[in-house]
Amino acid sequence: MTDKLDVILIGAGHNGLVCANYLAKAGRKVLVLEAGDSPGGAAASREFAPGYSVSSCAQWLYQLHSGVSRDLDLERHGLQWAARELPSLLLDTRGRHLSLLGSRIDGEGVSDGDREAWRAFHARTGKYVKLLARVFESRPPNLVEAGLVDRLNLLKMGLGLKLLGRDDMSELMRIILTNMYDLAEEYFDNPQLKSLLGFDSVLGSRMGPRTPNTVFTYLYRRLGEAYGYNGVAQVKGGMGALAQALAASARARGVELRLGARVTSIDMFNGRAGGVSLASGEQFRAAVVVSGADPVTTYGTLVGLRNMETGMARRVSQIRCAGAAAKLHLALNAAPRFTGLDESQLGQRLVIAPDLNYLERAFNAVKYDEYSAAPALDISVPTINDPGGAPAGCHVLSAIVQFAPYEPAGGWEGPSTAAGATHREHFTRLILDKIAEYAPGIRDQVVACQLLTPQDIERDYGMRGGHWHHAEMSLDQVLMMRPFPGATQYGSGLDGLYLCGAGAHPGGGVMGLAGRNAAREIIRRGARA
Repeated sequence: MTDKLDVILIGAGHNGLVCANYLAKAGRKVLVLEAGDSPGGAAASREFAPGYSVSSCAQWLYQLHSGVSRDLDLERHGLQWAARELPSLLLDTRGRHLSLLGSRIDGEGVSDGDREAWRAFHARTGKYVKLLARVFESRPPNLVEAGLVDRLNLLKMGLGLKLLGRDDMSELMRIILTNMYDLAEEYFDNPQLKSLLGFDSVLGSRMGPRTPNTVFTYLYRRLGEAYGYNGVAQVKGGMGALAQALAASARARGVELRLGARVTSIDMFNGRAGGVSLASGEQFRAAVVVSGADPVTTYGTLVGLRNMETGMARRVSQIRCAGAAAKLHLALNAAPRFTGLDESQLGQRLVIAPDLNYLERAFNAVKYDEYSAAPALDISVPTINDPGGAPAGCHVLSAIVQFAPYEPAGGWEGPSTAAGATHREHFTRLILDKIAEYAPGIRDQVVACQLLTPQDIERDYGMRGGHWHHAEMSLDQVLMMRPFPGATQYGSGLDGLYLCGAGAHPGGGVMGLAGRNAAREIIRRGARA
């Protein structure tokens, strides 16, 4: 057992490292315990085949808060960019692709009417994005026991709505609970544009474009625009390089980071969190324990449902955190050849989702614990902009795949309907078949492949259900309801225990605000040894 610390922080994901940085900056003695052999959590880089490395989960950076990056001086600590302001390309099998970057839209099939409608839509929804961005920069208000800070935050939210103006405020109230399918159909004619908006509204979630709430998730995805991003960015060295910069910044402030240190329990003393125990048998004590793990793991596994009152245990069990996105990594012996794309475009964000109905059909499968026969894909070829991830002349293709269940009938290693194939093998073939429709000949270029299902993501990165956001980003699980009523404002509802991960406000995405906001709340409450 070590000397008493001010703070023990569980998990060196990006939010955990951000939180540790701000706590150390305020003079706290912080120990970060990470089960893995490298920092970053889901924002990590890994070798998946000899000589081939990839951003293993998150692959694009487009939401990191500019204030966090500046406060922690990440570029001085090693953060470099391989590419910035990359457009999103909705691919077409004939090479008639649609390109979207901010308010700019390009494509053969885009009419003048859709171009004008897109500019107006982008400008109006951009106002809503800025409003959300301001709300997410501080703790969510407590509506039941509102103190001065809560009243001020509510006042700011109300003022922000008021400043939108009557028409924009009325439109926001009309659309915020609706689905992106209907909204896109209302505003646009071009099926590619509608589908790209639909895809961005469901990426990383267990929702289809017809699901209520997807307008909110679309706005959430665009938050980076308020923080200086126009299009997606690619980190040099993969997302793991961002984690290394965060870790270097934390160490420079005196944070102790231990890797390979798996926490098995949060230890309670007289109803208060006072330390942790590791798989190794070591124990650590501190005045404050902060968890960057997902809420279900934090409460259900580390604290234990038996150590909390029945109502809280029930709310924990009702958190929706079933993931529906998989990740496919391909090691290629040459650059893939997509119909109608030159090599410079290969480094941009490539999306396969022909139309809204295609997306909805892809989603239908996962409702019944099946994988999509024709999945939708968010594709990166990171070695175009950053060649160091593969041997000379070779490349990596990495794809986020919607939709995949946590576990199909019989398990991922169980037999599928395809002769002689497991579900894992069959789904991998389906994904490759879909990519080959747009990049003929790619099968002959594959040297090695790796499929990460939601179950694999849970196992490898400690996210219950394999959900990127630790809990579904639905309106009943955001703001003052995240992760559930009674465990908001980064306090867990248990004395001495705080939350700083994606399961806390404002949610998932490589943003850093959950970590920063949690640290500020801990400091405000004056919790220390």
